[in-house]
Amino acid sequence: MPITKDDILKIASLARLELSAGELEKIHKDLVQIISYIEQIQKVNTDGIMPSSQFIKAENVFREDIVKPSLPREKALSNAPDTDGEYFKVPKVL
Repeated sequence: MPITKDDILKIASLARLELSAGELEKIHKDLVQIISYIEQIQKVNTDGIMPSSQFIKAENVFREDIVKPSLPREKALSNAPDTDGEYFKVPKVL
């Protein structure tokens, strides 16, 4: 289906875009080329080809979760410039 400049102007109007004559010409040229590529792709015979979401086999490479002691609260808070007993005190951000 060929795309016309009127189609582009209608879409631009729906998107609340104002296009100059030069922009309209460039967009028309680009869309005609894009649609031409899509038509070429649609001609490719894909019978017998299973659809896939990945082109390579991918696996997670996460390490095993190991429970171990964490940094004690007192030691973590000892490096803070300002604390409120059990918590870090930071400036209010709005």
